[in-house]
Amino acid sequence: MGVLRIVTFLFLVSCVWSSYGLCGTKPAEVPKAKTIAELAARYDSSSCQECHEEAYEQWENSLHAFSILGTPRTAPTILTAVDNGLKLFPYSGVKTDDDIEVRHLMMCAKCHLPQLEEATDDVAREIVATIRAWMKEEDEDKAEELEEKIASLNIGCMVCHNKLAIIHKWQDGYPQPDTVYGSQDGEHEDTAYPKMGKAPAMSESIFCGQCHGEGPNFELDEPSQCATLYGSYLFAYIPEGGHDTCQECHMAKSGLGHDMQAYRDGTMIKMAFDVEVDAMSHFWRKDRTEGIIPLGVINVEIYNKSGHAIPDG
Repeated sequence: MGVLRIVTFLFLVSCVWSSYGLCGTKPAEVPKAKTIAELAARYDSSSCQECHEEAYEQWENSLHAFSILGTPRTAPTILTAVDNGLKLFPYSGVKTDDDIEVRHLMMCAKCHLPQLEEATDDVAREIVATIRAWMKEEDEDKAEELEEKIASLNIGCMVCHNKLAIIHKWQDGYPQPDTVYGSQDGEHEDTAYPKMGKAPAMSESIFCGQCHGEGPNFELDEPSQCATLYGSYLFAYIPEGGHDTCQECHMAKSGLGHDMQAYRDGTMIKMAFDVEVDAMSHFWRKDRTEGIIPLGVINVEIYNKSGHAIPDG
């Protein structure tokens, strides 16, 4: 009887949640974006800046804000995946850039641009064409314009706070297009997102694990994934007694908030490593003609204190 009451309660909670329009029983249907500009506008984060200025400035400095452009290492790597991967795979169907479809880029875009699934194949080809043009362009002004176009595609606020906000959709419902998800529900002063809803797993490491995952994405026709941090976190750090979440280290304890840096940031490096350096001078007589040669002997020991394997990606 106790179990039945719990199940009934959860069912009623689910119904109440749905009645407020905060989640749905099926994915929201959205029209396919036909251009980079249209897709970028759909996930533009600039409207969040007015009310969430500090979080926006932190995000703006993070690699999430340049998830396709990268450092800028990511964009050229996408072309490598096309030229040294897709075009060489005998069954990919890609012989030229004109053959590229959204599904072909998802082995990169699943994490770097998950909203690409909401675009037509023309957008996938436009992305590749824009990156090629940017890498070849010698005029600085034109190159900068192309770089800005690439950078307009990113992991913005609504990728995390809407599209990827709900993980267990059969349990918590599907994210709705008019709702921004976080730690509370209610009204939201934004014409595009007038509602707020709770995302139960947003503060848990599994939320980050959607992209910083466990290994290859076997649901793809060509499994590929460079980020495996959540796997080592889950199967090594947690079993040995670790309890910090990704968010606690990369956002709270680091003080970086939505900047969420990793190897580029000095604070994160200090948190992740213990480094001991021991040095001594040594004189070595190489041979009789060259005489005594002074040498430096340096021993460096690095201990990984982070909750996952290093390096990654």
